[in-house]
Amino acid sequence: MPGAEVGALDADVYQRILGDELRMLRRRRGWTRKELQRQLPSGISVQTLATYELGSRQCSVVRLAELCLAMGELPQHLIARVHQRVVVDGPGHVRVNLRCHVTLVEPHFVPLRRWAEDRLRQPGACEDVQLDLAALCRMAELCDLQPVELVAFLRDLRG
Repeated sequence: MPGAEVGALDADVYQRILGDELRMLRRRRGWTRKELQRQLPSGISVQTLATYELGSRQCSVVRLAELCLAMGELPQHLIARVHQRVVVDGPGHVRVNLRCHVTLVEPHFVPLRRWAEDRLRQPGACEDVQLDLAALCRMAELCDLQPVELVAFLRDLRG
């Protein structure tokens, strides 16, 4: 990784996004924090888990590995997603491919599909666009989702 990228990292943003990823991973398993706690050999408290997910407390590498492995995730995959969100997309931005969104048929994604169709009809339209935090929040509201849920969906769709 080039030195300029390392210097540009915002530790608070990185921690918050790491927390988002941990929370989404736990929720995908369908677990509460208490259920996750039961899977951990270290005896970590539910409150500590909450502070990790909120990004208000730093998580050691060993603890991160323990959390990831308890949830069936390789730590390097979680870190790669965090890195993608922080460094590649930039804080608060998500790249989307409009062609992927015009095929959405789920009812709650109708606003997203219509937006993508409209953007693609514009002269000289680019298929890849970047959404900032304000746009993500507004689109999430239109789709009746939380912003973090929409971001997770967009990232999964992007592959």
